[in-house]
Amino acid sequence: MSLFERTGLALLRPLDPETAHSLALKALALGLGPRGGAVTSPRLACSLAGIALPNPIGIAAGFDKNAEALPALFAAGPGFVEIGGVTPKPQPGNPRPRLFRLAEERAVINRFGFNNDGMVAVRPRLERARGLGVVGINLGANKTSEDRAGDYAQVLDHLYDVADFFTVNVSSPNTERLRDLQGREALTAVLERVLSARARQSTSKPLLVKIAPDLDEAGLDAVAEVALALGLDGIIATNTTIARAGLAGRHAQEAGGLSGQPLFTRSTEVLSGLKARTAGRLTLVGVGGIATPEQALAKLDAGAGAVQLYTALAFEGLSLVRRLAQDLDALLADR
Repeated sequence: MSLFERTGLALLRPLDPETAHSLALKALALGLGPRGGAVTSPRLACSLAGIALPNPIGIAAGFDKNAEALPALFAAGPGFVEIGGVTPKPQPGNPRPRLFRLAEERAVINRFGFNNDGMVAVRPRLERARGLGVVGINLGANKTSEDRAGDYAQVLDHLYDVADFFTVNVSSPNTERLRDLQGREALTAVLERVLSARARQSTSKPLLVKIAPDLDEAGLDAVAEVALALGLDGIIATNTTIARAGLAGRHAQEAGGLSGQPLFTRSTEVLSGLKARTAGRLTLVGVGGIATPEQALAKLDAGAGAVQLYTALAFEGLSLVRRLAQDLDALLADR
């Protein structure tokens, strides 16, 4: 980590977490971030549902919801970036405060509620970013929508030509009743609608679904069976958790989704369970609590073809992407 980055993190740490994140994105958009481009090697090169990646380290949805800093993010060295969640209409999300640091646990709780600029505002930013690297879009539904499946399809249709893959987010805990869409019948209906929207396009780009770590074994069975039956391309495991076991501190019981180190074990268990259920027939992306090369490797060993970071970047800075990729390469070389 550079002196500039250490100083920046130190200055941001006393601020409200959401304000700090917003300022960090503005700094990145101005070019004030780590540089060097994608880290790669024969050991790191891989693919995401058929899309070639220079390395398996991705930046998860939520870090840059509105595609405001894509040039800076790709300069930091990831194999891919996922933006969003993006909804058809702009929406402010839930009232602030809605982001809380749990410094001792290296974790964060958020209850944003899909705050974003909407698909129309995001599109020109994605157009300007074409060619920088592999970009995915996390598809969201507006809070007040009476047709959430239609929302996902609408965003996919509007942004189809300016992204490389798409993720149906049915697992955020911060939009009322959204997680109900993970049940067998509801998930089938949503995915069929989005797949129909994809079928109307001139090309077929990968479509994944992002699931919660709080699903039980029957819930995981249902997700895997639906994804396989419909011919989905992959599953991202996992989103944030509503569990709070073992947490302490004044923010520990805030409502919302918990991410960071406490999520690592459960999200990796879910990933391993999906590997057993899908037997290599779907691409799996591991996310949840990754902050070290050993943790990234554990996700790959559990079945992930690629991984994603988010919360660790708030504590370690964007230079963590390059360090993780380089150190992961060294670990793979020793095998």
